[in-house]
Amino acid sequence: MRTRLIQIGNSRGIRLPKPLIAQAGLSEEVDLEIHDGSIVISRAGTPRTGWADAAIALNRNNEDKVLHEHCPTEFDEAEWTW
Repeated sequence: MRTRLIQIGNSRGIRLPKPLIAQAGLSEEVDLEIHDGSIVISRAGTPRTGWADAAIALNRNNEDKVLHEHCPTEFDEAEWTW
């Protein structure tokens, strides 16, 4: 489908036909990316999408190590009861 860029304030934009929006499953918020000189509009991802799978992969590859040792604070030493 070919369309034209239109003036929207100081920017330029395109109008997306309603059937195209519905077919792509787009809502009010979308993600924009550039891939090989093309602008890709996709459904907005949810926060932390894929984090659980990434954590499982880290564990499977034995890469889920503590980055630095615990540094006790005054609260740990004086106020906290273990």
